[in-house]
This record gives sequence, structure tokens and C-alpha cells, in this order.
Amino acid sequence: MLGVIQSYDSETQAGAISNGKELLQFDISDWIAGAPPEQGDHVTFDLRGVKPCNINLYVATLNKGEAVKYKYLALLLALVLGWAGGHRCYLGFYRLAIIQLTITILLIVAGLPGYILLWSFVDALLIFGGHIDKDAKGRPLK
Repeated sequence: MLGVIQSYDSETQAGAISNGKELLQFDISDWIAGAPPEQGDHVTFDLRGVKPCNINLYVATLNKGEAVKYKYLALLLALVLGWAGGHRCYLGFYRLAIIQLTITILLIVAGLPGYILLWSFVDALLIFGGHIDKDAKGRPLK
């Protein structure tokens, strides 16, 4: 069966899987994947009565720590589209990108467009210096 981890508590090592119809409780002894379960993970599992067993990540080939975004592309986007939050959007920080765009519009309306370029430059320095070194899913940048 297919399902999604709805919750997981690392202290009790128990959680719940939704298969679209019902919420099934599981504990870590039924987990066979190498990485620990996280809320939102897509999983496959077998049912023994009403208890899921042999729970594994649905996309077991995807390494959660594998880099998929490029540092230098994020740097270029920060320099060119940093005023609009283009680099934040590329890295998956959509809410922050919208906030940056909103503040940019407010700065333009307030007659302070010079601060927009400063924002792009500072974010580019943060990426180049390694302070922004992960995407929104916590994966390192290439």
C-alpha cells in the first residue's frame, strides 16, 4: 500500500500513516528504511490486520542529503534577481521570496530604490561566503 507519514514522535518512536482512507498507527520497529521517518514522507507498507509493517520510503533511491541545487546559480540569481527574491525562490524559500518582493515594492513606492541593490549584494555575499548553504529541504548546495 501507499501512504504518507502524518506524524512521527522521535521520543516515543511512534507515528501515524494516512493511506487516504484511514489513519494507521505504527512504531519504529515496523520501519525498514535507512533514514528515520519524517512527517510528509511518502511510504509503502504492508498491512497485518490494521497495523502497518515493512514500512519503507516510497522513493528509496532519493538520498535526503544529496545536493540538487547549484550554489553558483543561486549566486547569479541573487545578483540579477535578488531584488525580487529570485534566488530564494530557486532555493525553495517561497514565503521569503514573496516577502522580499513585497519589501522591494514598498521601497520603490517610498522612493528608496538604492536599498534594493544593497539587498541583492548582501544576499550574494551570504551565498558566496557559505552562510546560505542549504536549500529549503536542508540539502547542501552543489
